[in-house]
This record gives sequence, C-alpha cells and structure tokens, in this order.
Amino acid sequence: MTDDSLALSSADDVATMLDLFRRVCEVRAFESLVSTLYRDGDIPGFVHVSLGQEASAVGACSPLRLTDMITSNHRGHGHCLAKGMAPQPMFAELFGHADGTVAGRGGSMHIADPGLGILGANGIVAAGVPIAVGASVAARLRGAGDVVVSFFGDGAVAQGLFHEAINLAALWKLPVVFFCENNGYAEFTPAENGHPATLEQRAAGYGVPYVRVDGTDVWQVHTTMQRTVERVRTDGPVVVEAMTARWHGHYEGDQQKYRDPLHLEHGRSMDPVAVGRQRLLASGVDSAEIDAVQAAADGLMSDAAATAATGVQPAVTDAGEYVIAPRPRVVEGDLDPAAPPIKYMAAIRDAIESELADDPAVIFTGIDVGAGGGVFAVSRGIHERFADRVLDTPISESAILGVAVGGAMAGLKPLAEIMYIDFIGVAFDQLLNQAAKLHFMTAGRASMQLTVRTQFGAGRSAGSQHSQSLEALLAHIPGLTVVMPATAADAYGLLRTAIQDPNPVVFIENRLLYGRKSPSYPPEHRVPIGKARVAREGTDVTIVSYSRMMLESLVVAEALADEGISVEVIDLRTIQPWDRDTVLASVEKTSRLVVVHEAVTDFGVGAEIVATVARDGFWFLDAPVERVGAAFTPAPYAPDLEAEWLPSHDDIAAAVRRTVSI
Repeated sequence: MTDDSLALSSADDVATMLDLFRRVCEVRAFESLVSTLYRDGDIPGFVHVSLGQEASAVGACSPLRLTDMITSNHRGHGHCLAKGMAPQPMFAELFGHADGTVAGRGGSMHIADPGLGILGANGIVAAGVPIAVGASVAARLRGAGDVVVSFFGDGAVAQGLFHEAINLAALWKLPVVFFCENNGYAEFTPAENGHPATLEQRAAGYGVPYVRVDGTDVWQVHTTMQRTVERVRTDGPVVVEAMTARWHGHYEGDQQKYRDPLHLEHGRSMDPVAVGRQRLLASGVDSAEIDAVQAAADGLMSDAAATAATGVQPAVTDAGEYVIAPRPRVVEGDLDPAAPPIKYMAAIRDAIESELADDPAVIFTGIDVGAGGGVFAVSRGIHERFADRVLDTPISESAILGVAVGGAMAGLKPLAEIMYIDFIGVAFDQLLNQAAKLHFMTAGRASMQLTVRTQFGAGRSAGSQHSQSLEALLAHIPGLTVVMPATAADAYGLLRTAIQDPNPVVFIENRLLYGRKSPSYPPEHRVPIGKARVAREGTDVTIVSYSRMMLESLVVAEALADEGISVEVIDLRTIQPWDRDTVLASVEKTSRLVVVHEAVTDFGVGAEIVATVARDGFWFLDAPVERVGAAFTPAPYAPDLEAEWLPSHDDIAAAVRRTVSI
C-alpha cells in the first residue's frame, strides 16, 4: 500500500524525483560498500560513512550549479558524490592509490575537487564553516550569483568557528547556506546533552533565517533547497537544519554501546531509500523500474570499486610532493643606498596599496584595517581607494583566517591581518590544519595563495600576551612560509612577493621598526623568498639574525670593529625556508658563528641553524657556536625586567668576544 500524500503532481516532478532517487541509491551503495571494504581491511585509516543521511546530501546539492561551491566534514562522501564527483577516483583515494581523487594524500576525510566546486571534506569539526564564508566572499566579488553550501553536523554548532563564521556571514550578507545535518549525535554525545539552545534560536540570535526540513525525504530537501538557494544568491545567508539519522557509529568500528537502542532503531526506520521508493510508487512509477535504479546503483559502485582496486600506491619518492607549490622566479635588483629614506610602515602600506591596485584578486581583511587604518595606522588611507576589497571584520581571528583560506581556494589572493602574533593561538587551526595542509592534502588542486600579516616586538612593556616571538612555532609547520624583514626595502619587496606567491606566507613585522627609516626602493623592487642578505661583510665571525635583532647586530658589529673584530652580519629575511647556502658560505669564510634572535633561545630558529651548521659545516668551525636570545620565560611587564630579559648589545658583543677568543 502506498501513501497518496507522497504523490507528485507532474511528469516533470516525477522525472526529477526518479533522478534524485538514483543519486540517493548511489550514495547508499557507495557507503555500504565502503563499510564492507573497511571491515575487510581493504581501506586504511579512518572512515565515517553517511548511511542514513543520503537524502540530505543529494537534496542539498540538487539545485547547485557547477560554479557553486560546497565545504564538507569528516562524513563527506555523500556530499562529494552529490556535487558530481566520480566514484572510481573516490574509491581509489580511500584505497590510498595514486589515481585517487587527491593522489592518496587525503583519504576519506579530505577528499576535494575545487574544479567541481568541492572545496573539501575536513577532519576538523566546523573547520569548513569559515572556509565556506571565505569562498562566499569570492563568489560575491565575482558577481555571478554563485552560492556556497557549508555542510556540518549538530556537534559543530558548539564550536567557536561556527559562531564566528555565521556572525561574519550575517554581517556581510554573504551567499552561504549553513546546512546542518542533525543526526542526533556529536560523536558519542546525544545532541540534547550538547546544546542548551536550538539551532533555530541560535540562527535568530544572528538575524539569519532558519529552515527545518525532514532530512530523510530527498524531495523535501530538494524543494526546500531550491527555494533557499535562490534566496541566498541575492539576499544573504540562511541556516537549514536537516533532521536525519546516523545508522553507523561515529566511525566504522564504533560499536555504539553509548547509544540508546531505541534511538538507533528509530533512526534505521527513517530510511531515505525507503521514503524515496514510497514517493515514486505513490506517483505511479512501477516497482520494477525502481528496482532497476537500485540495481544499477549497486552495479555502478561495485564496478567503480573493482576498477579502483587495481590501482597502485603513490611512489614513495614523491612523498614530499605538493607540500610547497612551485614558486615563480623572483629577481632582486640592486638598491641605491643613497635613495631617500622611507619609514618601514610606509613601505608596507605602499606594498599593500600597490598589490590592490595591480591585481583585482587581492583582498585585504582584518580587525580595523579598513576605516580605522589599522591599530598601528599601517593601512591608513587604503580603504578609501578599495572599499570593496579592504574589509573590516569583527574581533574574530578564526573567521579572518577562514576567509583567507576559503577565499584562496575560490581564486582570490587574500591578505589577512592578525593584529598581534600572540593572537594567532585563538585561530591556530586555520593555519596549522587548513592553510598549511590543504595544498598537500588535495594533491595541489587547492590554491593556498594567501598571506597573513602580523606583528610582534618586545621592549614597550606590553606584557606576556603582546610581546611574544613565535616564528619558530610557525616555521615548524610544513607548508607554511615565514618571512621577517628588517628594512623598508625588504618589507616592501617581500610583501609584494608574498602576496603573489602560490603558498601560504606568514609575514611578521616588528612594531618597533614601524617608525624607523631606511633607503627606499623602486616600484618594481621584489625580494625572493628564501634568500638571505649579507648586510655587512666581515672575516672573523658570522652573526646570523633577522628582523630588529639584525639591525641591533649591525650596531654591535660596528662597535666591535674598533676592537679589531671583523663581523659579517647575515640577514635571513626568510625564516622558512631559510637560506642554508648563504649561512654556510659565510661560516666557511669566518669559521665562527653567533645566532641572534629576539625569541627565547630554547628550541628556537637559532637551534635549527646551529644544528645544520654542526652537520654540514662542522669542519669550517674553529670555535663553539654561540646563541643569543631571550630567556626562557614569558615576557615581563616591568621595564627593568623586560630589558634584562631581552637580548642586549652587551649580550651580543659578549657572545662574539667569546667565540673569537678561542
């Protein structure tokens, strides 16, 4: 017996429903086979299947255009299939094969194809939500009416990432559908134990329209999303909550002993395939035709898996591929030392303004960077020229970096400002797990051309939370580039290079240099990433330093010349990748090495330099290597304590004298 209330009224609707049902069956067949293959040991790693949630994925993606985009989560196979990804390379990716969707670099939780508008599944809960907001900024700037659908589970609503992202999307009226698949559980925790307010109430708090839909009925999801997507294309964000069920555990192998058996039984009774079948039967489609659709889906997935199983593992010699995108060749011209001086901060402003003028894909975003001109006035006056691409944000560092990551994936070249390097901690995931890894995990398919400007600098009694030097932390993350210029010309040339570099670059300025003047540069001046500069020639000892401490080392070097000590000073300029050749060549010439930085000495950049010289230049050395840095404590507030804590001219000179005395 069929339920006549499910019947569709037109032949076109029936044809659409039959196609939706086919796609639901394909997701079901894919996920069922994945579960079996994982159980049998054919798939490594972790797997999270979406059995019971097929209709929400298919219905949500059904009204999307090729140029529309989605972000997904760890349970993302259905989203990828529904947006148009072919099953065979998906199976190959799950097997870890070279012909997988992302060449075996991502696996189940990181499948992506930006060419199809699939910006990637994501293993970090809620991480895709701010990325979707960034992609929607790109969509709005392109002006073609594209939308972004961000898929997430009910558990993600408890993450700060979600709240920062939806707040920003509402503020900027961005074309995003926040699509929550509420399957009743956040990993092992029932939804009612994780949320004191409903998603509808939360959406209202941000002034965002809310729609609830039966996530087991693909027709309901489809028609709801048709209306929603058309609204979002012009009117801004909407929250959609699809009530669905998770048939399997959080991950394959999870025995769900924490779950109420009645809840699981009820969830299995909400079968998207059965609901779709009932609709088709009520609409007059013959059961044999429906059976044929299901059988075809099973056959398609079986064939795809069998073909994928014949693939090969990636070559181990290619293990490091895709960590860094190939950099364009940059040639550094000679500078005129007699050129009129310019302030460091003016050079940075000049670089930002020039990039915005020369490249319409560049955007600049951050707290107070627009109308306020930045807390240090570095960007003052730029917003007036580029109001549509210089975007003030709330105090939402995760959203700021999410906008950069998502914008880069969607074709922009974002420049994001984090006011103090100390604040990176509150948004670290977007650097650590997103910007640094997405190019690698997508086998180079995802563009990560973004730059993060930030500043540091002790010496003004700013205290422990506004005075840190964290470059070693960032340089330790494969995929990130870290630069720290000391002069106006290098700040201009490196920032322009960084914005046009195809990799995520963290550009760290020392705020104590903002007012310092040094020789200016021609507009075409560029500085290559990874190339150090011999700031002062010498023969007796090499000092390697960067940022403000390099300038202080130059002062010490001049003073030591009066004692007959000839000091060569190397300005690293780039921390990662650092210029080993220039450093080793200098040490070979001088036979002595002192490394100076403002950061604490322990586990710092100096330790990496010393380790490399000890290995590759050991026989050049005539004396032990010296390191000069801050003491291993947080930055003190009291001026006398801070002065004692920071490296001083006397500290640097003493280290040089010790090494040349041997």
